[in-house]
Amino acid sequence: MILKDSKALADLNILLKDRSEIVITTHQNPDGDALGSVLGLFGFLIKCGHKVTVITPNDYPEFLNWLPGNDLIIDFSKQKSFAEYAISKAQFLFMLDYNDSKRGGEMKEIVENATCTKVMIDHHPFPQMPVDFQFSFPVASSTCELVFEFIAGIDGLSAMDKNISECLYTGILTDTGSFSYNSSRPRTFEIVSQLLSFNINKDEIHHRIFDNYSSERMRLLGFCLNNKMQVFPELHTAFISLSMEEQKQYNFSLGDSEGIVNYPLSIKDICFTAMFIERKDKIKISFRSKGTFPVNIFSEKHFSGGGHTNAAGGESPLTLAETIEKYISLLPDYIKELTKQ
Repeated sequence: MILKDSKALADLNILLKDRSEIVITTHQNPDGDALGSVLGLFGFLIKCGHKVTVITPNDYPEFLNWLPGNDLIIDFSKQKSFAEYAISKAQFLFMLDYNDSKRGGEMKEIVENATCTKVMIDHHPFPQMPVDFQFSFPVASSTCELVFEFIAGIDGLSAMDKNISECLYTGILTDTGSFSYNSSRPRTFEIVSQLLSFNINKDEIHHRIFDNYSSERMRLLGFCLNNKMQVFPELHTAFISLSMEEQKQYNFSLGDSEGIVNYPLSIKDICFTAMFIERKDKIKISFRSKGTFPVNIFSEKHFSGGGHTNAAGGESPLTLAETIEKYISLLPDYIKELTKQ
């Protein structure tokens, strides 16, 4: 148990004994772990008698809108004034699944300037945000796993229920790719076992997340693999790119690119992949790897990003063509590392 005998957790638990106004936030473009962790913690803190508001920097994929409590989320990009007011009134500000304020998008300065007690719960390496309580453990599969440890660590398991468990299971499931990576610690499965004891339907959750795409998204996947995937066998690398015009052709919506970057890793001897998606003001980049090649370090060094060893994100202010050219030009410098995988 990661948080066992944590003095910081014990001190925070004392502060949380009084009913408080709490705001829970997460990173821009929330994924399954982000939404699962904030809504799981939300459900728990509500049952403890606190007044809780969940705020996301922007919208999230439609396949996550079934999560219990999602209808109560405040979208900062659409309700800025209310969100700012809630943070100004809060006694505690929880920051889940991100450890750098810049990942909060337009919420960056609001989070940085908040004067309340700040609590970080996250599993990304190299935390950058100054907070009052930091629970940062990169060994964990997901932030949802850490939220469970947080609840267990303050003797709160009696407040657990099906809704909270569904949220936490969702984050663990998505951040491990259905337990295909970042899930080798026995403790992860001990937690999953406890979540299953609350009668959640794991098969239904899997269906809602992975079998809930539009026909346009499936056609987009086919287009990406057939027309946009470039493979460099000698460099053990492949990448996919999507221009704004190509996105329009397939009626692209938030979440449609989820997981596509992983497909080239199924190719024999390919251990490093990237996906470049053109936005109005930048190129959004996803990196994935197998083995020990650190895509988080690669992304941080060259594309203003970061993340985990095998899964990271980044961005580029260059054009799509210039970004791809830069990426390709970097690959020979890493041939020794990629060959070792």
